Amino acid sequence: MIADAATDLVLAVDVGGGTTKGEITDVDGVVLCAATVETPHGEAAFEAIEALGTGLLEQLAVDQRDRVVRAAVILPGLVDPERSIAVFSSNLGWRNVKVGSRFADRWGMPVLIDHDVTVAGWAEWRYGAGRGVDDVCVLVLGTGISGILSVGGRLVRAPAGAAGGAQAGEYGHIPVRYRDGLPCPCGNTGCVETVASGPAIARAYAARTGREITGADVVFAAIATDPEARTVIDDAVDALAAGLLGVIHASCPELIVIGGGLARAGTVLTEALHARLAELLRVAPVPRIVLGEFGIRAGLIGAAHLARSGSLR
Repeated sequence: MIADAATDLVLAVDVGGGTTKGEITDVDGVVLCAATVETPHGEAAFEAIEALGTGLLEQLAVDQRDRVVRAAVILPGLVDPERSIAVFSSNLGWRNVKVGSRFADRWGMPVLIDHDVTVAGWAEWRYGAGRGVDDVCVLVLGTGISGILSVGGRLVRAPAGAAGGAQAGEYGHIPVRYRDGLPCPCGNTGCVETVASGPAIARAYAARTGREITGADVVFAAIATDPEARTVIDDAVDALAAGLLGVIHASCPELIVIGGGLARAGTVLTEALHARLAELLRVAPVPRIVLGEFGIRAGLIGAAHLARSGSLR
């Protein structure tokens, strides 16, 4: 059953490397209850997901609880939605976990699972900053770098089972510094992620200045007055632009939407990336670049829409 009645409620859960967030929302997106818990390592994470969803349902009055008709859980790493398997997560330490009907049995409703960045990016494209545009690339920039691509109004994604499961575009693992780059955990050298991710920016700034910082936000905030910060950000933007060149030439997206934690840098990031792409592109048109509308809630918003619609469409 697809949730489409004006009175139906849905449960959405977004599993992250640090925390797992859940919400129950109505058809207008109004949040009736919400909770956040730390994400345990390994298969204990799935017990935490079950408990989080159960706790949210128990917060509702009985008549409201009966109106929660469908749920969606989005997971990091490699995910096989069709077979309901959490294929692999290096950060959380699970491999080939058969989710099956465990959430549905616990919560008493149909439950979909899918990939977190794919669903968050889809939400930004269909309902957020990319709505109404057929050719869109959504980049989620944070601890890692990934995203989704829409071409001709269709979401581009690997077939089920490819590379072990459906996942978002791994833009962060496009090598752009072949000869003098840093080793990447994926096994390659000089990937975009080794230069332009949040941790990479913080590490580069610390290496140049000898000052340990809390995160990339500090570097972005200092670029107006600190030449070292400007150099680090320029290098990160250059790597990000280089990684996007093949995608842009192949699919000519009209719009690039920036989401994830680094989107907090605001127009400092979008304007710099647009300027660098304008310098590099000669044949393909330079896409517009905007910030996502949903911020860190993109995953939850996407999961709620997935639960209601029954698919990414």
